[in-house]
Amino acid sequence: MAFLMNQMLSSKLKSFSGGGEDSRNAGADGKATAESKGMSREEFEEYQKQLVEEKIQRDKDFATKKAERANLRIALRDKYRLPDSAQDSAAVQMAGDDVDLPEELAKMVDEDEEEEEETNNSFINKLHSMDLDTLKTKAQSTMTEFKQTAEDKCSLM
Repeated sequence: MAFLMNQMLSSKLKSFSGGGEDSRNAGADGKATAESKGMSREEFEEYQKQLVEEKIQRDKDFATKKAERANLRIALRDKYRLPDSAQDSAAVQMAGDDVDLPEELAKMVDEDEEEEEETNNSFINKLHSMDLDTLKTKAQSTMTEFKQTAEDKCSLM
């Protein structure tokens, strides 16, 4: 009877706890081994090597994207004359300083700069093209004309 109960309950407990077979095939430190993955030793080493290479590539791509975003923030800070961030500069330096803005973001920044230049140039150019001395003399002459016409028309003045 005990044998029958043990047989029935142990199979149910194994399926409930995940089988327990992987823990037996895993190494002493709990890491997966070639036997636990069902591969030969050479296949397992190649698999581990491929995993490491993929992780390195993912980390490199992540650092590049992070540096591109930092480069964009630096460009926007320069554009709006905001103080620099040491964190962004460090991210760009870690990626190797050869990181450029992504094409879409560079186009957006260029379009914003062109629009700003158009609006700034029209107003600023008008201000620079005006001669302040002539504007001042014209305003003074207009005021004296108004005074004279007011004196002529008004009997109290």
